[in-house]
Order: sequence, then C-alpha cells, then structure tokens
Amino acid sequence: MTADLLAPLDLAFWNIESDRHPMHLGALGVFSAHSPTAGAHAADLLAARAAAVPGLRMRIRDVWQSPDLRRPLAFGGATREADPGFDPLNHVRLHAPTDDFHAVAGRLMERPLERGRPPWEAHVLPGEDGVSFAVLFKFHHALADGLRALKLAAGVLDPLDLPERGPRAIEPPRGLLPDVRKLPGLLRGALSDVGRALDIGASVALSTLGVRSSAALTAEPSGTRRTAGVVLDIDDVHRVRKAVGGTVNDVLIAVVAGALRRWLDERGDGSKGVAPRALIPVSRRRPRTAQPQGNRLSGYLIRLPVGDPDPVSRLGTVRTAMDRNKDAGPNRGAGAVALLADHVPALGHRLGGPLVGQAARLWFDILVTSVPLPGLGLRLGGHPLTEVYPFAPLAPGQSLAVAISTYRGRVHYGLVADARAVPDLDVLARAVTDEVETLIAACDP
Repeated sequence: MTADLLAPLDLAFWNIESDRHPMHLGALGVFSAHSPTAGAHAADLLAARAAAVPGLRMRIRDVWQSPDLRRPLAFGGATREADPGFDPLNHVRLHAPTDDFHAVAGRLMERPLERGRPPWEAHVLPGEDGVSFAVLFKFHHALADGLRALKLAAGVLDPLDLPERGPRAIEPPRGLLPDVRKLPGLLRGALSDVGRALDIGASVALSTLGVRSSAALTAEPSGTRRTAGVVLDIDDVHRVRKAVGGTVNDVLIAVVAGALRRWLDERGDGSKGVAPRALIPVSRRRPRTAQPQGNRLSGYLIRLPVGDPDPVSRLGTVRTAMDRNKDAGPNRGAGAVALLADHVPALGHRLGGPLVGQAARLWFDILVTSVPLPGLGLRLGGHPLTEVYPFAPLAPGQSLAVAISTYRGRVHYGLVADARAVPDLDVLARAVTDEVETLIAACDP
C-alpha cells in the first residue's frame, strides 16, 4: 500500500490536537453476551481480524516534502502509509469487568492515541453481569471521518453485506503546468473560491454578534472526559415529526435545545436568553462514488433556541434555521469554515494548528452531529450489538459535544463532556428523555 498525502482537513485535525484535546472519534457498542468469557473471545477476534483490514495498518507520518513534486503546497504535510511494524495486539485491549461502561469509556476517551503507530484503538469492557460486554472504538479524525470509521469497524465485526464503494477514479497523467486550454475555467474557479472564502469569513464574523451562550458550554478545559448515553424510540421521534413537520434530524436537534434548557435551569445557571451556536457537520462524501479517503466535511451553523420556553416553538425555530441552511447549501455560511482548510498550505496547518484549535470557541459553542449506521443487525463473535453510542471530539474551549445515531429502530445520543466543567452529565442525559416526553405531550391533541 503506497503512501497517501493527507487531505487538507485531515492535516488540520492532525495538527490542532493537544494532550487536553485529543482529536479522535469514538463509539461505544454494547453487545449481549452468551457467557462471561464472551468479552475475552471478542478481544481475540478483534485482534485477529484487524490484521486483515488494510485501513487499520495505516499510520500518519509527518513529512517536509510531498512525494508528489507537482504539489508544492504539500511542503510540511503528512502522509497516510502502511506501518511495517503493525501489531494488532498494540491496539486491542481487554479490560477488567465493570458495571458502568460509560464511566470507563470517559476515562479512555480522554487519553490521546499514540501518534507513532496507526491511530486507533479497540477497548473491550466485559460486564460484571456476565450477560453483556462493550467495545469502545477510537479512531483519530485524521485517519477516518464518521463514514470511514464505520467501514473500518465493520471490517472487524462479523461479516455483513454492505454496499461496496466504487473504485477511486484514476486521474489522467498531468504535467507540471496546467493545460493552457483550461486556464479560463481554472481562473473562474479560483475567483469563485475567493468569493466563497470571503463569504464564509463574513458569516463567521456575523455569527459572533449578539450571542449569549452559557459558561457551562465554554469553560476552561481540564483535559478530563465523561460520557453518557440516552436511548429513544424512533417511533416517538416520528410521532413528533408527523405532528409538527420538518425532518427527523430537526426533531433530534430540537431535543438537544430543550434538554440544554432543562439542564441549565436545574443546575442554576439559567437559560433565559441563551442561544448557543451549534455546528451541525454535513458530509460532502457521495455514497457509491469514487472519493478520496480523507475527510470531506462542511457544516451548518444554527442558534439553538434554548431560551424559548415553548417546546413546539423551539422545534419550529430549528426547522426554519435548518431549511435556511439547506437552501444556501453546505458550501457557504459560517458553518462551512472547514472548507477553508483546502486553501491553507500544508506548512500553514503545521505551524498554525494550535492557534486554529483555540479559535474554535469563537466559531461555535457546541457540536451536534449525526453518525449513519447500517439498518442490518451487527454482531461480534455471534453476539448481537444492542446499543451504540457515538462520541465526537471536544474542540478547545468547549465542554460538551453531542453525537446521534439511529440503529434498529432506536435513537442513541452519545454525550461527551469535560468532566470537571460538566460533572452532572447524567442530569443532561435525563433531560434528553424528558424533553422527548414533553414534545410528545405537546403534540398530542
């Protein structure tokens, strides 16, 4: 497997990482167990299967000169390449039995991945009850976005018939200089990119005006982590959607807004006038088409109507904001800042990464992201996956991130928080469940 130059956004994720802000994705899967030894058997399976998944052998190595001399902007970049010393036993770890999967997952999520070898880990957590075990997967965001992480994880689970992505398109040979016949088009494209960059920058500046967030969402980082999970019935979400309108995603985001309101009021911080900026990532990867391995993300930025006391009104506000973002498209607006990574030289990412990371708090207050999962049941060693909680990384200066997945008729909220800033994450988790019940009651005739 040859070295592959990191895409600009991957390089940004690689360089903004710090000890207190590791940039890895996570997913905690809970499996039914047939015996108390099921966890140990699962760990053996994961290690054996990882050796056969090429993507799990890939390490990231900083380079000063791109192997492709036609890409001078790659000076100071990094490559994704096979690790000749790859040993899956360094990446799969069996832990002692526990009665609280999330307590262990929180401590494991705060530990950065080792950067000198393939940046992923699988932690197997046997349950003390003997009838369940969990697996915490961690993938560095520079190695995989949500879709690719799913594909890598599927490679070590029991075989599942997933649609295969088509082969990557092969670019025709190019010279060192562009074809002069394409210069007018290239010039128009460059001007369009400049216009889009200016538009995004102006939108970011405007998004900071008149914002009232909560200190609980933007506390100074401690480097600690806590996780929690909530499970909802997808039928309840559809009930609300059919009564009020909008999409399932609109309802799920509105639930976050309502839960934050309950949580802030209960802890005494107060929700009046609070409207934090939520970044909603949008994948620009097209299924079943040839795409490079790197992250292809943009995003929408919306104000969560936390200060609105009416749950139906909150949902209407979210729906309107999301419709406005969709009409504008994922390539413009404050949420599309990730696209600017394409216009920064690799050396700029390396030197400016820490500063960019610190600027995240100026851009958004909370991340709310959706992670797609296959509709078919997943298994490991014949043991069915019953729950799956996705975890997003915390940006510097932010205390909470929310990731959502839908799996076999149930919605799973994965909450990640700075443990010192949000010691009461369980209260927020309960507030998610309470908010759904309130929405259902408000929508019933």
